[in-house]
Amino acid sequence: MNNKLFTPYQLGPITLRNRIIRSAAFENMARHNAPTKELQDYHVSVARGGVGMTTVAYCAVDLSGVSFDGQLYVREEIIPQMRQMTDAIHAEGAKASIQLGHCGNMTHFYTCHCMPVSADTWFNLYSPTIHRRLKVSEIKGLVKKFGEAVDWARTCGFDCVEIHAGHAYLISQFLAPRTNHRHDEYGGSFENRVRFLNEVLDEVMIHAKDDMAVVVKTNMWDDCWKGVSIEEGIRIAKEIAKHKVHGIVLSGGTVSRSPMTILSGAMPYKTLAHYMPMKSFWWLKAALNIPGVHQIMLPTSPFKELYFMDKAKLFQQALEETLLPSMRRSGGAPTLIYVGGVQSGDNCYQIMDEGFELFQIAHVLIKDPEFVHHVEANPHYHAGCGRSNYCVGRMYTLDMKCHECVERDGEVIPERIQKEIAKLEKDAELSNGRK
Repeated sequence: MNNKLFTPYQLGPITLRNRIIRSAAFENMARHNAPTKELQDYHVSVARGGVGMTTVAYCAVDLSGVSFDGQLYVREEIIPQMRQMTDAIHAEGAKASIQLGHCGNMTHFYTCHCMPVSADTWFNLYSPTIHRRLKVSEIKGLVKKFGEAVDWARTCGFDCVEIHAGHAYLISQFLAPRTNHRHDEYGGSFENRVRFLNEVLDEVMIHAKDDMAVVVKTNMWDDCWKGVSIEEGIRIAKEIAKHKVHGIVLSGGTVSRSPMTILSGAMPYKTLAHYMPMKSFWWLKAALNIPGVHQIMLPTSPFKELYFMDKAKLFQQALEETLLPSMRRSGGAPTLIYVGGVQSGDNCYQIMDEGFELFQIAHVLIKDPEFVHHVEANPHYHAGCGRSNYCVGRMYTLDMKCHECVERDGEVIPERIQKEIAKLEKDAELSNGRK
């Protein structure tokens, strides 16, 4: 076994104790857009479990970029609670990162307190909401807010920021031809569509100075009609690398059109419909109960361990051949960070053998916060996560919890949901050759 997994790694100005990062999977543990003890306890448990760094998910740089009450947004009054959380994470020996972004059209007026904004004016069926096109002056204002958010993160005690440029959120909405029909300097050609991302990263790197690590999550491809292709995804990754960010997380898929590309596995339709509140999502709740319709709206993706590896290797090769060697000579090459489908110690070591220095995990830590310690003790350890995606089904309306943890806490799961879990976990076992 390659023992590099548990050696320190220098990510820009910070040193991680090992190569494992808790990814920015949405916890939905904030309340009224403010941190809670539940959110702190979860990240502290993950830090105690051995990760090199844990990432607090999705913090909007402005109230207009919030899509759920359970998300954070940058503001001064929550700094003391955020500082308490980062201090507690540091006390367990891990670094603390926070994902910064803007949801664009993936919200509603009653959540963001304004008409949702995007690269262009249109109607988002999946929210559903009408959204309006950002003015150039507003784009410039949001660019500045990304930079100010880095300063805010530093004050909160974070060691790293992750800029969310994928999954069909605002930056991604500018990148994709599907959502960007502008005819000014921010639309049309690739150079124009990538302009907002470039301006954000210019601003972020100025504010990061020499003490904050900067990671960018990008899509390798959008996996939807008129979305970013693999070829454009590689071009985008090269643009990101030019800013001398410290890491690039290679993800894929869109939350509105191909969510299970991001997560892999079956969409737990019955679980999703059961937990979804009628008031906010009545239309989607109804659609999920119509046979055939839900598969069209939210298609499944058969689960495979390390499901992004083949495409991540393409990106690794493309950047190695054309960009990274010269950047390494000047000390500015970003670290490519793998994410997707890590279930076991064998998966972890395979990632190292494939040449990725860092990787992110989330699903296994929902079920087993001690996963990293288990792998350190037993290189062949398997977390036993059944990938029913029950945690996803309840994540957007309650909180992010594994069904096993829910049952241990005494919460009763309806019988029809238990049957769905059992079926989906059996399907995942068969698709990976596990009995």
